[in-house]
Amino acid sequence: MTSKKYPRGWNEARVRRVLDYYDSQSDEEAAAEIDAAFESTTMEVPVALVPTVRQLIAKRKLTLASRTTTHNKRLKQTARKRGRSAAGR
Repeated sequence: MTSKKYPRGWNEARVRRVLDYYDSQSDEEAAAEIDAAFESTTMEVPVALVPTVRQLIAKRKLTLASRTTTHNKRLKQTARKRGRSAAGR
């Protein structure tokens, strides 16, 4: 016999309640719930995590900026090479 392991705060009764909730939904209710989730524009972050979230956002921006810069440099280099080879003809 294997033992069931649940995440902290979860147990079999809670899992069954969640399953029953979604099993009893109609397709229209499920679609409405999904649409409502997409329309929600707010996100709550616990105060203790705000500095970490800000660091992650800054890191992401730097990563994206460096990718764009690298991409633009490659485009310029390619254009220069094409210009030289066309001029040498």
